[in-house]
Amino acid sequence: MLTENYLQDYLKEVLPLCEGTLGDIQKDSYKKNVPIIHNDVVRLLSVLLSIKKPKNILEIGAAIGFSSALMSNFIEDGGKITTIDRFDVMIEQFKENIKKMKLENKVELIEGDACDILPSLNQKFDVIFLDAAKGQYIQMLPHCLRLLEVGGLFIADDVLQDGRIAKKRLDIPRRQRTIHTRMREFLWEISHNDALETSILTIGDGVALCHKVKEI
Repeated sequence: MLTENYLQDYLKEVLPLCEGTLGDIQKDSYKKNVPIIHNDVVRLLSVLLSIKKPKNILEIGAAIGFSSALMSNFIEDGGKITTIDRFDVMIEQFKENIKKMKLENKVELIEGDACDILPSLNQKFDVIFLDAAKGQYIQMLPHCLRLLEVGGLFIADDVLQDGRIAKKRLDIPRRQRTIHTRMREFLWEISHNDALETSILTIGDGVALCHKVKEI
């Protein structure tokens, strides 16, 4: 998280965790350091989706199914979440959790590399949530914008890389420089794209929030 420690501690006390089975998965994941979204990002998504009331959501990066299950609480009747992931270990846990919460009719998993799958999709989505390989965000962006309805929300998680994104390239460890460069390009593009109204929030590990205001 990118805020001061004392603010982090305070907000942990103020912001409630999820309830029921979803809450059990959230608590267990935090305890075991399983990569799911931070709780302040959980609260942000909950507010945004309760306002938006989406019909169809595209999630890129299914992980263990926590965020899919969270977002399923806010879709309209008959709506669906389409989510993509390629990691077998995550997919196995995803299927177990989705079955446990009886969400098979609301959540559809497409197995494979999102960079290969996105070009084949043609359905429009009200919300797109991107939480996949950070070095591929810039490559996925044109497809996300193509698939997003005018008036839709595009949300990308973990865009500030523990604050490293603000550092100069030469101050970044060599093995992280490619991701650093690509993420900077991604943030520049969404911030200067005429079709988007964009805000970059310093909650969690950085969240980019974009509203598509016109067709590209």
